[in-house]
Amino acid sequence: MSGDRDTGPVDQDDAQQPAADGAADFDAFFAEEAAARPRQRLTLYGRDYLLPDSLPLLFTLQMERVQDSSDPADVRRMLATLYGADVLDLWAEQGMTDRQLGVVLIWSAGNIRKPGSVTMRRAAELYAEQDAGKAAAPANRAARRTPARKKKGKTAPRSGARS
Repeated sequence: MSGDRDTGPVDQDDAQQPAADGAADFDAFFAEEAAARPRQRLTLYGRDYLLPDSLPLLFTLQMERVQDSSDPADVRRMLATLYGADVLDLWAEQGMTDRQLGVVLIWSAGNIRKPGSVTMRRAAELYAEQDAGKAAAPANRAARRTPARKKKGKTAPRSGARS
């Protein structure tokens, strides 16, 4: 059976030993671990939000998908994993801009990973850097090519020495 292979030595001092039936209880382990991790709070448009103790896998996967999507349903699902259902509509009704959403997401992701590590101002700077990087990229393939490419043809004679 492929699930019964030996994976190496076991740390006998580990407090999380398998249950009496031999099954490892990750539910209990992750719950204990989550209880010990600090969680960041934020207030936005008069509402308080408590961020998760770590970035949900669903958020990370949806973030990749949403980058190229223009479907508001994709953005709603992504935001719901961090802030709860219907926040996109609530925030949009309050006049949130795409820049503000980007700053909130950068701040949230940084502070989920390590609470207190990213200030709002730093999140805004990171958003501006990210936004400038997008704007600076040439739109078409021809414009991305290096303008200083040498033309094929005759070149200066070489001395034969390696450079």
